[in-house]
Amino acid sequence: MTVKKIAVLTSGGDSQGMNAAVRAVVRSGLFYGLEVFAVQRGYAGLINDDIREMDLRSVGDIIQRGGTILQTARCKEFMTLEGQQKGAENLRKRGIDGLVVIGGDGSYQGANKLSQLGIKTMGLPGTIDNDIPYTDLTIGFDTAVSIVVDAVNKLRDTMSSHERSSVVEVMGRHSGDIALYAGLASGAETILVPEVPFDLDEVASRMASNFEQGKRHSIILVAEGVGKGEDIANAITERNGIEPRVTVLGHIQRGGAPTHNDRVLAGRLGDFAVRKLIEGESGKACGIIKGELVLTDIGTVVNSKKEFNMELYELAKRLSQ
Repeated sequence: MTVKKIAVLTSGGDSQGMNAAVRAVVRSGLFYGLEVFAVQRGYAGLINDDIREMDLRSVGDIIQRGGTILQTARCKEFMTLEGQQKGAENLRKRGIDGLVVIGGDGSYQGANKLSQLGIKTMGLPGTIDNDIPYTDLTIGFDTAVSIVVDAVNKLRDTMSSHERSSVVEVMGRHSGDIALYAGLASGAETILVPEVPFDLDEVASRMASNFEQGKRHSIILVAEGVGKGEDIANAITERNGIEPRVTVLGHIQRGGAPTHNDRVLAGRLGDFAVRKLIEGESGKACGIIKGELVLTDIGTVVNSKKEFNMELYELAKRLSQ
């Protein structure tokens, strides 16, 4: 067996399903006869040697919980070579020879650095933004989209009653996937994402035309990378005189119990990471493509950008008429 002791940490922004992934790593590791440890507060805990051994009960009753029981924290010190070396040394002194990192792009960057320092690493895509390349889905994305769809459904009820429009700002600084998928699923009239240029004159004109034709409400979904929802609403008012109400969903998109899809994905990926460490793999990112679990060099992942799904975006435009 190439590894005997492994650790798991969560890093960056939390996402629903992280706990399910931690549970899968711990229980799969124990099933295969490994000693399993958890690092508290991400890379900060790695530098501070905040590491504890886990058993089956350590991860009991967490599969349905949002957030992460291991906590997560930003750590500027780990961005330095000295911080990375200190973290690697803390693992080595405990005899930990494998590490599973659950998080987004920044977390993968850290895992890649540790791999270069000789630590066997696996990355799991834990982020609601769905912006990790070489995987169709990230852990937490399905739940975040479901939360947005539920919010839009409720907003439609009140917007229709008052014959008003609504601008809904959702998360996604660099990725418009939450806005795209939630907009398509909820029938939003307009979806604004950072990957696709848009014309506010056209947006305002179409909204006015829809109301003139008897439409009783209009929903505009805006990814935060496009700009503030309030600014978008003000720009629309300047153009057509309609005053959209603004809803900023914020961190509510990260909370709550994960959907069954996120729990299953987290379980599959967590177990996959452990099995691949045992088989001798290292410096890899675990993902799922067309339903199949895949490994990709983590250096390739952190130096790539996920392609935006223009086919779905065009579909949403066609169906929003």
